[in-house]
Amino acid sequence: MDIKRLKQLSEFEWQVNPASARTLPGIIYADSVLIRGMDEKVCEQVTNVTALPGLVRAVYAMPDAHWGYGFPIGGVAAFDPAQGGVISAGGVGFDIACGVRTLHTGLVPDDILAIRKQLADQIARDIPAGIGSRGKIPGSPDVSPHGLPTGSSPSTRPGPKRRSGRTTLKAKG
Repeated sequence: MDIKRLKQLSEFEWQVNPASARTLPGIIYADSVLIRGMDEKVCEQVTNVTALPGLVRAVYAMPDAHWGYGFPIGGVAAFDPAQGGVISAGGVGFDIACGVRTLHTGLVPDDILAIRKQLADQIARDIPAGIGSRGKIPGSPDVSPHGLPTGSSPSTRPGPKRRSGRTTLKAKG
């Protein structure tokens, strides 16, 4: 990405100009090396999201942002329904193999407010996520701790995964 298109706010915070004078800005959190390595589409998509109705504060893109389907993957935005806000499938994980999808239930807030704690607890029980979750391929102390410092390198080690795993990961992990 051409770093000259952005306004540097701090070492790790870069402003993307809003779509128009009436919209809010976009913010990308990354160092200059990561910014330069991002596709121009990230900036374009952050700008496009700033034009959506009901946006609260700004559109944010994380250091691993990459272009998606209208909304950058690694992008974050909040929308106020009272201000005409939207729900964008692109903003909730419409990415290849991300596992997040939208489903229209027909429910309204009053339908779930009384049971929101039970609902959240049930979702947490039914959907494995985060530390302590269990999947089909269990981690082990001899492999798992290496994931953070070495990126996707453990995926290329022998074990229950394809030897070419690293080359098929997005941006090579």
